[in-house]
This record gives sequence, C-alpha cells and structure tokens, in this order.
Amino acid sequence: MKRKVLILGSGPNRIGQGIEFDYACVHAVFALQEEGYEAIMVNCNPETVSTDYDTADKLYFEPIVFENVMAIVEREKPEGVLLQFGGQTPLKLALPLEAAGVRILGTQPESIDRAEDRELFREVVMELKLLQPPSGTAKSVSEALKVAQSIGYPVLVRPSYVLGGRAMRIVYDEKELMDYLQEAVEVSNERPVLVDKFLQDSVELDVDAVCDGKEVLIGAVMEHIEEAGVHSGDSAASIPPYSLDEETVEAVKEISKRIALHLKVKGLINFQYAIHEGKIYVLEVNPRASRTVPFVSKTIGYPLAKIATKVALGRTLRELLPEVFDRLERGESHPASDFMSSGQKIYAVKEVVFPFNRFPEVDPLLGPEMKSTGEVMGVDKDFGMAYYKAQLGAGNDLPKGGKVFISVADRDKEKVVPLARGFLKLGFKVVATTGTHRFLRERGLEVEHVLKISEGRPHVVDLIMNRQIHLIINTPSGKRERSDAYFIRRAAVQFKVPYTTTLRGGYAILTAIESLRSSKDIEIFALQDINSQAL
Repeated sequence: MKRKVLILGSGPNRIGQGIEFDYACVHAVFALQEEGYEAIMVNCNPETVSTDYDTADKLYFEPIVFENVMAIVEREKPEGVLLQFGGQTPLKLALPLEAAGVRILGTQPESIDRAEDRELFREVVMELKLLQPPSGTAKSVSEALKVAQSIGYPVLVRPSYVLGGRAMRIVYDEKELMDYLQEAVEVSNERPVLVDKFLQDSVELDVDAVCDGKEVLIGAVMEHIEEAGVHSGDSAASIPPYSLDEETVEAVKEISKRIALHLKVKGLINFQYAIHEGKIYVLEVNPRASRTVPFVSKTIGYPLAKIATKVALGRTLRELLPEVFDRLERGESHPASDFMSSGQKIYAVKEVVFPFNRFPEVDPLLGPEMKSTGEVMGVDKDFGMAYYKAQLGAGNDLPKGGKVFISVADRDKEKVVPLARGFLKLGFKVVATTGTHRFLRERGLEVEHVLKISEGRPHVVDLIMNRQIHLIINTPSGKRERSDAYFIRRAAVQFKVPYTTTLRGGYAILTAIESLRSSKDIEIFALQDINSQAL
C-alpha cells in the first residue's frame, strides 16, 4: 500500500487569489508521484487543473476549512499534509491542524506563525538587524490617527488578515485617512487596522526561493516596474532587475538567505522588499508558494514547486541539484541566477491582464488592492523589447507614433518632465490638461492644451473617443471621487488605448517604444532553448 500525502489547494477562484497557486499544487502532485507517494488533492474550484479527475491519485472536492480537512485526514490517514502550495487560505490552518495532531510537511507551523504574525516577524527583523518601514496597529479611529501622525504621511492602511490586498489604501493626509476609516473598514479590538509608512519613490522587489533548512536556492530577484504601493500581483516585473546595480541585488539575495535559514523554512518562501534612498527594507515574508512561482520557474528552467515538495519530504537541495552547488563551490553562479542564452543576458518581463472591460463601473487604477486575473510573459535580450512583447501578450499594442496624453498628480510633475521630453524626441505630440500643460510649457516643452471634462468640449475624453489619443499616462492625485481622471481611465479601457497609472510604467513604455523603433524585426526566443542547461 502506497504512502499518502494530502495537498491543500487554494479554494475557489476569485480576484485576489491567483490561479498561479494551482500551478504549484499540480507540480506538488507530480513530485509526490515521482517520489512514490499517493497524492491526495483537496480543492474546490472546477476551473483548476488540480481538480481534473486524472491529475491527483485521489481528489476531494471540498472547501478548505478545518472541519473538512480533519474529516479527510481521519479517513485517509496520510503521512502528512502539504499546505504551502495553496496560498494564504491553507496557511491559516497550520496551527489548528498541528494542535489536532496532524503532521505538517515542510515549513513548520511555528515558523509560519513567526513570518505571518506582524509582531513576531518584527522581532525576527530586529534579531537579524534588518530594516522595516515604521508601522503601528490601531484598534480605534483615534489610535489610527495617532499612529499615522507619528510615522508621517503618506501611509498604507489595511485591515488585519486581508487576502489580495483587499480594502488596502495609500492615504496622503488626515482627511483621507478619516474617509477611509469611515467608509471602508470597521475598526475595533477584534478588527485592528494596520498602518505602515509608505515609502514613496521606492523600487519594489520580489524574491522566490527554496530552502531545505541548511541551503537556500534563490530562484530569481524580480524588479517591479510599477512604483511601490501597487500590489505585487498587479505589477509588471523583470528578471533580472533592469535598473538596480549588482551590489544591491546580491545584498537582497544574502538577506533572503539569512531570513529563510533563521525561520527554518523547508520548502518555498517569497520575500518582498523596497529599495528606498539606497537602503533595503523588508516589507513582508511569506513561507509558501507565491503568485510569481510559475513565472520564475518558466524563466529559469527550475521547477521550484516540485523541488520544494521533495524538500518537504526530507530530500536536500544538494541532493536534488548537485550541479548547482558544484558550480557555487567553484565560485560560479548557477543558471537560476544567470538567465542566459548563448552567453547573452536575457530579460523576462511578466505583465498582468485585467478584467476591467467586464466591470464597467470599476476604476482601472492600480493600487494596493489586487485586481488582475492573469499574466503573460515577454522574453528578449533587450529590456525594452521584452517589455514590449509582454504588453503585446497582454493585449496592449503600444503605438510607434501619434499623441500621448499626460496628466499627473502635483507630486509627480517634476519627475514627468524627462518622460514628456523623451516622447517629444521620438516625434510624438504631447497633450495635457491645464495644470500639467502649464508646468511642462514653463520648462520649455512644446505641449498641446486640451480641456478637462468640466471645462467644455471638445475635452480629453472626446479626443479618446475620436481615436486621437494613442497613449495615456495618468497618475492618481489620491482623491477617490469620480474625477476627470476616472473617466479618462474608463475611456482608455473602453476604446482600447494603452495607458499607465504610474510614472515607472510610463518610463518602461518609453523604453519599449525606443527599442521597437530601433529594431528591424522582433526576435523569437524559445524558453526550451534558453533553459536547455537547466533541469
């Protein structure tokens, strides 16, 4: 009779709970079968591969709740349960399952709790002498105002225990914070609100890794293309980082290894960092599969979820990947950190796909709350071209010429000047509403003026409807009401005009168009060829 292992999936498909977790669950099934185990899947989403009748050896189509899992454990009597592949939903069951006598395979509940619990993780950061943004917890409106005042605006506010960044918001002053607390959340002893200092103008990074308790395999360091404050599930990302120096990237890898070993992780772990004014801040650590595991695995050619499953069963990284550690001992880097093709550095860019065309009332504005429902990937030896391919895959055909509409918040006006100048240099015409127009004209840029909706017609939305605008760069002011910016963004979605709501996104688009115009043709890179040296 085969030994059995139970895998907990991610539950129903919903925005904020990526289908990428299903990829990790299916790879865990494959790894268990390779190791001679009977793989039992518990999941309840008919859209997933993990719930196909022939994927796992046995499928329980049940909600991921404690009572159901215990009933299945009592019936099947597995050797243990794998819960690091289904995202946040199964992770919450770690402590209750352990208390009920269930064996958790891989990272132990105590380590999971140290990473997930805000106060316990703050102790970990202090023990390792690392940096974290100032923060506080509030159990009343007055406490929230005090915390925000003490750490300084802007702040990121969110309810405790959210999934996919739900109800999170960046607020820039006390009035906005009061509006948020009255409209979006209920603050009480049972429902505290978390208040973090928002590190404006910082670069966010994601790192995916596998740890066996003694060694750490860094899958990839990903640089977010959108500014900090956009949910990691909604941000485009680049492997390798495209704007950071090698010293910073290596420092991030070393910090990741120290945290993983300190937490005694056995399996997958995801890290999120912010680089602010030259310093590395730890934002959060998740001892589980992340949404980026499929992207990283396909990019580097190493199936991280399969490797992590075997590690959770007791195998070591050195045993599973001897060639990687041989190279490391010789002072060389391994293929997972050297994304190369015939000695040429290759960029892989992940871009996300949004469902805004199906939700006509939703503001297509990126922020801390996750809104994406899928992702695509572009690969090239040039970052700009990789980003262009990713945009093309996501259905955003970037223009080679035409008119660019630029309207940015006051805090972004100085930083948008080189961007506008870049588009003018490429022969684009730049159009702006009064505030941005005046600012750019005062700095010597030839910019056309267009009316706001409230100023009469023809206004900016008329130009979008008449196909006279070919690209939109519009950063939010922080106000939540249905302003001109809302109608501009909705018109962009309706009339399929490429747009971005962040300046870093605008600069990436400029780089992509520059690459596109300087290339004779689009080169095709097959992942199979790039990863021929990998597993």
